[in-house]
Amino acid sequence: MLTKELAAPNDLEAFWMPFTANRHFKAHPRLIARAEGMYYTLTDGRRLIDATAGLWCCNAGHARSRIVEAIQRQAAELDFAPTFQWGHPLAFQLASRLANLFPGDLDHAFFTNSGSESVDTALKIALAYQRAIGQGTRTRLIGRERGYHGVGFGGISVGGIVKNRMYFGSLLTGVDHLPHTLDLEKNRFSRGQPEHGAELADNLERIIALHDASTIAAVIVEPVAGSIGVYPPPKGYLERLRAITEKHGILLIFDEVITAYGRLGASSAAEYFGVQPDLVTTAKGLTSGTVPMGAVMARKHVYDAIVNGEGAGPEKAIELFHGYTYSAHPLACAAALATLETYKEEGLFERAAELAPYWEERLHALRGKPNVIDIRNIGLMGAVELSARPGKPGERGYDAMLKACDKGLMIRITGDTIAMSPPLIVTREEIDQIMDRLGETLDELE
Repeated sequence: MLTKELAAPNDLEAFWMPFTANRHFKAHPRLIARAEGMYYTLTDGRRLIDATAGLWCCNAGHARSRIVEAIQRQAAELDFAPTFQWGHPLAFQLASRLANLFPGDLDHAFFTNSGSESVDTALKIALAYQRAIGQGTRTRLIGRERGYHGVGFGGISVGGIVKNRMYFGSLLTGVDHLPHTLDLEKNRFSRGQPEHGAELADNLERIIALHDASTIAAVIVEPVAGSIGVYPPPKGYLERLRAITEKHGILLIFDEVITAYGRLGASSAAEYFGVQPDLVTTAKGLTSGTVPMGAVMARKHVYDAIVNGEGAGPEKAIELFHGYTYSAHPLACAAALATLETYKEEGLFERAAELAPYWEERLHALRGKPNVIDIRNIGLMGAVELSARPGKPGERGYDAMLKACDKGLMIRITGDTIAMSPPLIVTREEIDQIMDRLGETLDELE
């Protein structure tokens, strides 16, 4: 007999679900009722081990008491405060914490509510920066094929996932794309960063020659492409991008909505790879998924050019006409501060770094399973790419998700690629459970 809390609704029709096969789901629903630690519980009572940290975001695990209590206290004390021409203490405390967390002089935080908003914010800051320094002709933005930068019009314009773009018209003008970095012929079953592909960054020089550097404001890439199916950067690739952008006065934006806050065993991919971008977009792990929040970290010269530069106007003038009603929402700030304390107190970034080799070992042990054509990993991220069924792309991956659910495992799919990113609290024993259940799924998958 189900408890009242676990009871399922009797009508699923009204909710138009995002990124979901609505017809199939509503005929065969998978409804989550509870979460704790590493596990979800469905309304039918089944427990699933969470191999995806929710949606790449619950890095500290689920229902962590410090975070839950911080949100509860804050809701009773200050439920909302505007940050247009006003402020509240937690917003400044959190910004200072983030300035100390991110490497180099990424020391100013602009708060948003999601990764999509962080991306559009970073693109607008890049354009505003170029105008502020007298380079107003620099309006072009460069993304990358197969890149995912959220679902705002800016994000899908610089993004490179076909289905996210094809239905929505011409998008932003003046956008070009670098080639993606996945090369199965040379790098199949790589462990960590692939050996081949650094030269792909040199395509930026070709794009610059085509458009001229004086027209290009920024380049945006995911240091590790996540949503498309975990593409670690080839060795030397990010370093070459940084060198080319610096040479031509182009800002480099790292989209770290997935990789920031411990996913690679460091505060950020910028720290992990030792490459300093000009702007970093974040969200997801900032609050461990508990309250929607994002943050764009900007280097000092970017902030100073816009806020303190000659074109900033008089002291009482607004320097950047951009923001959101819920920027630095008090509940989100409380959740983020408690989340950062949890990461620090429990050493979760260091824990991820220590577990990464074992994660890699167990993941690559799936090589040789039916239909597996590639395995990729870095930090506590991993992907198993399956061959597509003839004429039915994505179907095998979808069936893998359903079969894994039957075995008590939540995985994420992108086409025929299985992507995994467990909470950073995962143990070796739980990694074993994840890989054993996934292995059984692959063995039984047609």
